[in-house]
Amino acid sequence: MKPFLVTVTALAALAASTGTSAQAPASQAPATPQVSAKAKPAIAALQKAVNANDKASIPSLLAAAQAAAQTREDRWFIGELQLKAAIAAGDVAGQTNAVDAIVATGIPTPDRASQLYKGLASGLYNNKQYAQAAVLFEKATKANPADDEALTLLGQSMLLGGRQADAVAVMQRAIQAASSGGRKADENLYRVAVQAAFEAKSPQAADIARQWLTAYPSPDSWRNTLIIYRNSAQLDDEGTLALLRLMNATGGLKNAADYNAYIKGLIVQSNFNEAHAVLDQAIAAKAIDASSADAAAVAGKPKASAADLAAAAKTAPSGASLFKIADRYYGLGDYAQAAELYRQTKGRGVDAATADLYTGIALARAGDKAGARTALTSVVGPRAGVAQYWLLYLDQQR
Repeated sequence: MKPFLVTVTALAALAASTGTSAQAPASQAPATPQVSAKAKPAIAALQKAVNANDKASIPSLLAAAQAAAQTREDRWFIGELQLKAAIAAGDVAGQTNAVDAIVATGIPTPDRASQLYKGLASGLYNNKQYAQAAVLFEKATKANPADDEALTLLGQSMLLGGRQADAVAVMQRAIQAASSGGRKADENLYRVAVQAAFEAKSPQAADIARQWLTAYPSPDSWRNTLIIYRNSAQLDDEGTLALLRLMNATGGLKNAADYNAYIKGLIVQSNFNEAHAVLDQAIAAKAIDASSADAAAVAGKPKASAADLAAAAKTAPSGASLFKIADRYYGLGDYAQAAELYRQTKGRGVDAATADLYTGIALARAGDKAGARTALTSVVGPRAGVAQYWLLYLDQQR
């Protein structure tokens, strides 16, 4: 996954939205802004210089107006003039000081205050000055903690500036802010947050990936989520097979490496029926060539028929033997019969969690959502994590 890039509003837009008279836009000014009598002459002189772009006179007139200010309305109007002058001069530090002064008056709404800081940060961000942009985006998030766009841009600036761990935490806040506002965060935010967390080896990677999967279920989100979970969990052969079956069910197998990992695991377990089924699927998907060595490794393996399995099930000496027969029914696509045999292994040498997990998987593939849910919710211990993903799969079935 590659980081997504965001282009934010240019400073020209900020300049266009900045008030230049006592009747500034209602989003940033009081309903009827009044300049105090004592400060009025100094503010008027400053305004005249700013409108004339008299750069030589502005610094002293600004200092005089600030000294004369009596009310927050005075300070707000001076800040607006200061901002206009700094924009005209291309003075980023001056713009920041002006916005700080405007926001400090308490007159702009939280949303307007955040917009002002985001406008300042935009030029820095688009010029790849990520550390400086992050400082201003952080001010935007403090001005309006509910602004998930500001949080997203802050996280992106941190990530591109090399602060992966900080970026992950901020992106999680952005996702939560969007959710609290009754919206879904943009899918790109989830993608980048997952990538950043994974590359930073953050323990939050699996949790963020699951949130992505819940918000935007797709073969891509399933694939990445399950890969991250597999890398972070300590799964044995049965747990790995359960996860690969889920990746297959959700369309997450994409290339020869994916299919071969699945097939090789099946061959190790002598589950040749399922190995043949997965190979056929890989060939149909053009992920593996039918004439390749990988295909030949499976082609020579024996495949049991339904009649063979029915006969073997009648004389199975143990639950472990019956479990292997159930695996082969699963490979034939007879999920209902596989589920029945998996169920029978419980208490016959197969631990309850494994029997319940595989019973639930087979029932899920058979379309028995209620039965699958009952079995999967019974899974406890190390198998519970895989079971939870299969339950999420059930939730997404229509």
